[in-house]
Amino acid sequence: MNDANDQLGTIDKCDGYYKATLTRFIDHDQETVWNMLTDPSLLVEWLAPGSIDMKKGGMAKLNFVDSGIVINSLVTEFSPPHLLEYSWSSPGEPVRPIRWENTVHNGRTALTLTLNVPDEEDVARACAGWEAHLMMLLAALENVSIKFPFERFQTTRNAYNEMI
Repeated sequence: MNDANDQLGTIDKCDGYYKATLTRFIDHDQETVWNMLTDPSLLVEWLAPGSIDMKKGGMAKLNFVDSGIVINSLVTEFSPPHLLEYSWSSPGEPVRPIRWENTVHNGRTALTLTLNVPDEEDVARACAGWEAHLMMLLAALENVSIKFPFERFQTTRNAYNEMI
């Protein structure tokens, strides 16, 4: 991990949504990072218990037991090991697409997460939550298990609120 991983993402507003982009540069190969995004036994280490069908049109199901949030949506883009997209929602909720782009950049893996959050929702909260989960992902890649970093969530939520 380097200093670039401590920088906040960007937020733009367009067409009734906030679009947030968060990027991390990772000293692990692209395939290892892809597995963290898609393998149920690894998802639980940094995100939540669940599964993602490995095909466009498949199901993305995640169960955040502590918060009561259940994600149950369709995989809308799938191109291993480069691209994964699904909605951060369940049926009957607004569509909140998240897009993972996993590329090689200067010998490192560049992982970019793009969130689309309806403009009536708390985009700072969404970004801060993902910042915390990205911290958990980076730790899991080093075989270190950490709990949800609530302090990181709070400080980044405040910082994102200042951006919008």
